[in-house]
Amino acid sequence: MSHYYVGVDVGTGSARAALVEPTGRCIHFESCVRPIKTWNDRPDHYEQSSDDIWTACCSAIQATLERARVDSSRVKGVGFTGTCSLVVLGVDGRPVSASGSGDDARNVVLWMDHRAVGEAAEINATGHDVLKYVGGIISPEMQAPKLLWLKRNLKKCWDRAGHFFDLPDFLAFRCTGNAVRSLCCVICKWNYVCDQDQSHWDDSYWKEIGLGDFPEEGYCRIGTRAVEPGTLIGHITKEAALEMGLVPGTPVGASLIDAHAGGIGVLGADVTGTNLPCEHQEMTSRLALICGTSSCHMAISTNPHFVPGVWGPYFSAMVPGLWLNEGGQSATGKLIKHIISTHPASASVQKSAENNDRSIFDELNSIVADMTSRRRLDTSVLLTYDLHVLPDFHGNRSPLADPEIKGMICGLTLSSDADDLARLYLATLQGIAHGTRHIVDALTASGHSVNTIFACGGDARNPLFLQVHADVTGLPVVLAKEQESVLIGAAILGATAAKAFPSIKVAMTSMTEVGKIIKPNQSTHKYYGQRHAVFLKMLDDQQAYRHLMNST
Repeated sequence: MSHYYVGVDVGTGSARAALVEPTGRCIHFESCVRPIKTWNDRPDHYEQSSDDIWTACCSAIQATLERARVDSSRVKGVGFTGTCSLVVLGVDGRPVSASGSGDDARNVVLWMDHRAVGEAAEINATGHDVLKYVGGIISPEMQAPKLLWLKRNLKKCWDRAGHFFDLPDFLAFRCTGNAVRSLCCVICKWNYVCDQDQSHWDDSYWKEIGLGDFPEEGYCRIGTRAVEPGTLIGHITKEAALEMGLVPGTPVGASLIDAHAGGIGVLGADVTGTNLPCEHQEMTSRLALICGTSSCHMAISTNPHFVPGVWGPYFSAMVPGLWLNEGGQSATGKLIKHIISTHPASASVQKSAENNDRSIFDELNSIVADMTSRRRLDTSVLLTYDLHVLPDFHGNRSPLADPEIKGMICGLTLSSDADDLARLYLATLQGIAHGTRHIVDALTASGHSVNTIFACGGDARNPLFLQVHADVTGLPVVLAKEQESVLIGAAILGATAAKAFPSIKVAMTSMTEVGKIIKPNQSTHKYYGQRHAVFLKMLDDQQAYRHLMNST
């Protein structure tokens, strides 16, 4: 009988699981997705519960096994991936409140929480050498600023805390009892230093930023050992097995952050015979675009590239033995939903979508196509010739690394009908794609040679989103045959831990295949070159406006 690997993914709002065969065929049921509660009582404060997350994971796994009618004995390995959120536990492993409410259930500081903007600015002011591995500027979405905020503002939390985990590491700890960390988490979000020769915490860094407690304690609260993703870190305990519906002793691989799992689940696809630019080239010519609530841009290389404003280079943080640069946009899927939901025509378009039995995105794509036809335009791009969106509504993660920059819309009119919403929706997709181009240009200027985009995530299901990205960047966009690339990446961790493959690289090529290819329209790409100049000018203007107001 065939056997499987379980991949578990914890996103911003839900947990889901899949059964994945050694070939990469994925069995995933949308009905087995479990919601996760988020508290947002104060601006920029987003909190969750690790118990709630764990319960959601266990429920998703059990439901998937039940729906697929697969006996748990056929599961040979498990891998976890999740958002880079901060989990606080006591010495006994129970939740400790990371919230001003004092509620211990609220012990997770969500990745998108920006409460520590001031602490991030202070850390950046030190100019410490460690910061060169995060593009020179640390983000408030990383853990050091959040930890400093907790120490200053929640003394009870700080004193009671026995463990600080990145969420993916917490999940592995919860089911194995092993507190070993993944290099992916501690390098990318905790300023752990790692290259071909050494890996270690930098004592001077933690002391200089006001968190000297950690080196004094021997780093017992944030991890004394870190291993490459997919390394066997332990086996499912009897207690966790009962909760998960799996067999005790099942191997568990070192975890990945969700976006990095998407990179693992899509970048290794065999492109032989596709005539893609990356054919006959190393994997380093490929960029992984993971597009969900936010977007991440993963570029790998054999040598380190220091890219201003782009996180990394990180060694062995995603693909063991290779360097990683990680660009990103803090709000993409969330921004698209925000633009749609706040428009006066949103309710009527949503009702029309329901009547047509399709998503609101498909409904808007249809309106865009119909408008292009009605106006006898050669391309839908011309619908927004005078409408532009700067998508940094939640700050600019890359390549400006400016969490305080704001979004802009230029070209609004008094119109508020469905056509107006469709135009604004299209302009938002274009703005996001120009942000991707901005990141790709920064990577290229610093030594990367990216010629093909491999996309996955929720927005990768939207054909207009993908076509706009291809046209704006001038690069083909490739989808994997199995669209659940993040879950595939998580399952690859379990398969590698179970020794089904000798390495993650081998598993990547064995468990992923090329699906749809979206090619850029070259004439449209030329037009977008002019539009990109407007995008860059809007970025400059936004910064100039803020400078003027700050000087008054």
